[in-house]
Amino acid sequence: MDKKEDKVNHPSHYTQGGIECIDAMEAALGKQVVMDFCLGNAFKYIFRCKNKNGLEDVKKANWYLNKLIELTEEQNENC
Repeated sequence: MDKKEDKVNHPSHYTQGGIECIDAMEAALGKQVVMDFCLGNAFKYIFRCKNKNGLEDVKKANWYLNKLIELTEEQNENC
C-alpha cells in the first residue's frame, strides 16, 4: 500500500538522495543561516495562508518555527 505523502513534515520534493534540503543547507551554510531562513519561511506561510493553502500553510509555518526553536536550543542562545 502506498503511504500518503506528508506535505508538511517531509514533502518528497525536499529530499534528494535521502538528505532533506534543510539538513543540506545547514551543513553547507551554517546553523544561523538556517535559523534566519526558518524565521522568514514561517512569516511567508502565515502571510499567505488565507490566499493559498489555508491550514496547510499554518502547519508549515509551525514546522519552521519548531525547527527554529530546535536550532536555537542547540545553540543555547536567542534567535
